[in-house]
Amino acid sequence: MPRPEPTDDDLRAAIRGAGLRATRGRMVVLGTVITADGPVSHAELAEALGGFDRATVYRNLMDLADAGLLRRFDVDHVWRFEALSLEPGDPRHPHFVCTDCGQVECLPVMGFEVSERVPAAVAARQIDVQMRGVCDDCR
Repeated sequence: MPRPEPTDDDLRAAIRGAGLRATRGRMVVLGTVITADGPVSHAELAEALGGFDRATVYRNLMDLADAGLLRRFDVDHVWRFEALSLEPGDPRHPHFVCTDCGQVECLPVMGFEVSERVPAAVAARQIDVQMRGVCDDCR
């Protein structure tokens, strides 16, 4: 389900708060990712934003991800981007990937306990959990 559309002031404040200039491109990219139905690829976003150069969209995605406003993760060798909440403490959550159509959906946050003997990335919660199967539309 898409998130409510943020105001220009919300976007500007979030981008500036992350230490970036609030350019029109960054505001449009961030606003579009925030209101998307789920994680989006660069290609999907560039198509949706037909008036922007693909390289500009990519640079803005990377800048916003590096600044902590977007989360990027790999699904079958394609980077997907999703907005972190503009509020602090947005939790990581798993994703469902349809093995037929490639659709990616967000799943509810699921807790897990970390034992003493796990890789450092797991202990630091720098992981992405993906569940795979066939979505309802493809069944």
